[in-house]
Amino acid sequence: MNIGLLGGTFDPIHLGHLALARAASEKLKLHCVLFVPANIPPHKQKQPVSDYYHRYTMVAMATAEEKTFFPSLLEAPSSAEMGSRPSKGKSGESERPSYTIDTVRRLKATLGKSDHLFFLIGIDAFVDIAKWYEASALLKECEFIVASRPGYSLADVANALPEKIRPSEAATRPFQKQAATGDLVLPGATIRLLDGVHQKVSSSAIREAAAGGKALSKLVNPAVADYIQKMKLYGKKR
Repeated sequence: MNIGLLGGTFDPIHLGHLALARAASEKLKLHCVLFVPANIPPHKQKQPVSDYYHRYTMVAMATAEEKTFFPSLLEAPSSAEMGSRPSKGKSGESERPSYTIDTVRRLKATLGKSDHLFFLIGIDAFVDIAKWYEASALLKECEFIVASRPGYSLADVANALPEKIRPSEAATRPFQKQAATGDLVLPGATIRLLDGVHQKVSSSAIREAAAGGKALSKLVNPAVADYIQKMKLYGKKR
C-alpha cells in the first residue's frame, strides 16, 4: 500500500490541507492518508494552541466524507482522559514534543515490507526542514510530497535540505530558474513536488476570521465551521 501521512497543528484543519491530500492521492496513487494532529507542536510551543481533542475532532469531521482519509491518534496525549490538556507525563516530567521522526518510525513499525510511506507537506513549511529534529534521518525514512506554489524554484527546495544531504551550490545553480515542479531525487532524500495545489488559506487567518465573527464556509469544511462557532474556539480570550 501507498500510505500518506499529513501532520500538523490543525488549529483548525482547512480546505488547503484537504486539497493537498487529494492531489497527493491522485498523483502517487495513495491508498489512504492519515491526518495526524500534533499534541505538542515542536515549532509552536510559545503560541497558544487549542486543546488537542478539539483539533482532533475537527480533523475527524473534515475527513468524514473522504473514504481514504483517516484521522489518526498517533500523536495523542499520554493521558486517556478526554478533554484534558496534560502537560506532564506519568513521571511528572514535561511531555516530549511531537517530533515527526518519532511518529514516522512508530507508524513504519506497524507497516508491511511492501508498504510505502509518503510524508505530505506544504512548501512554506518544507523550506524550514533543516531545522526539524533529526531532519536527515526523517528524509531517509520516507519520501516527501511537497505542495509547491509560484515564487519558489527547484533550487529553493534543494537548498532547504539539511547540510549533510544538500547539493553543492554549483550543483543547484542551474535550478534557480526552474520552477519547483517535478521530482528531486538525491542520495538520502526523494522529494516529489505538486504544483497547482496552493490555496490562499491559513489556520491563522481562519482564527482571526472566527474571532471577528466572519463566515468560514469558504475556508473550512461546513461541519468544522459549525463546530468552531458552537465551541467558541477562537474568541478573543482563547
